[in-house]
Amino acid sequence: MRIDSLQLFQFRNYKDVTIQFNPEIIVLHGTNGAGKTNILESIYVGTIGKSHRTNDTSDMLMFNAEEAGIVVKFEKKDTPQKVNIKLFRQGPKDIRLNDTKISQKELIGTLNTVIFCPEDLQLIKGTPSGRRRFLDMEISQTSATYYHQLMQYNRLLQQRNAILKEYRGKQNIPLEEWDLQLADMASFIVKKRLESLKKINLLIDLMNRKLTGGLENLTIGYEQPYMDNGSLEYTKEGFYERIKAALPQDRHRMTTSVGPHRDDLRFFSDAMDLKKFGSQGQQRTAVLSLKLSELEFIKSEVGEYPVLLLDDVLSELDESRRANLLQFIHKRIQTFITTTDIHDFKDLKSVQFISCEGGKVQYGQP
Repeated sequence: MRIDSLQLFQFRNYKDVTIQFNPEIIVLHGTNGAGKTNILESIYVGTIGKSHRTNDTSDMLMFNAEEAGIVVKFEKKDTPQKVNIKLFRQGPKDIRLNDTKISQKELIGTLNTVIFCPEDLQLIKGTPSGRRRFLDMEISQTSATYYHQLMQYNRLLQQRNAILKEYRGKQNIPLEEWDLQLADMASFIVKKRLESLKKINLLIDLMNRKLTGGLENLTIGYEQPYMDNGSLEYTKEGFYERIKAALPQDRHRMTTSVGPHRDDLRFFSDAMDLKKFGSQGQQRTAVLSLKLSELEFIKSEVGEYPVLLLDDVLSELDESRRANLLQFIHKRIQTFITTTDIHDFKDLKSVQFISCEGGKVQYGQP
């Protein structure tokens, strides 16, 4: 899979620009605030229909603009394709695949990308919601059914929580219909997460061994805080009983306490919990291994590597980790890298340098 060109219209600081890309490593360089990350962001919007930086569409529009456009031309399994997205300050997005209008959920999985940004280095130490989001988006890029079920589950969850608030302080709350549907979808989501995590664990341990010279093992555990003794719930019947049993607590807190929206991931080096006891170096190596395993996981599911987007992360990695990362991607994965310093890339072959400054791009090294 590779991206051939990107056209931006009134997107962030780009008024009207078209960029052609080579199939291997593209280094986007320039000063801070020059618009390097805006290019990665636009590609990611072409992947899932929304930004990884903001939930407000209007943030992506040029100042005083009422609309913006993104056109990504790419090849998937040697077949040319085009995603065209129009963003509006008011109103819904217009998403088209090969000139046919589609919904955002239909876009997921069309153009596969993996993004790695500085915030990801906090993935292990960060919130459970961030780790759930990582796993959900990885699976969604390879399974449209999973993404659809996840969206339905979240809508039902919001409805159930709204009922809990509406009936605050009352004993008889009409939740049977919601509980049955939630249990069914919760079972599907957790089963798919566990199935995917089994594959990811094989890959992440392999990647971590490569990065550490075989000195450390790495595994990801799945955790449900509403379960006892470390056991896992994944059946429809089990979820239904636990949701019912938690009703007194849910009624008091006015929120649903059982389900995959509460689950979490834990990272272990052998038996050591990296969040609690891992050094900063171990945690960063684990996150890097996770991103590399994400590339391999998507390849195993869809048949080819996704496009890799690296947003100013090389400066956050030490020299050996940078070298291992570049060695892994070189001549294998089309990779977009943002940086303020091109020194790490001057000795690499098949690198395309693109300078970004003031909403304009220029090919070549400075």
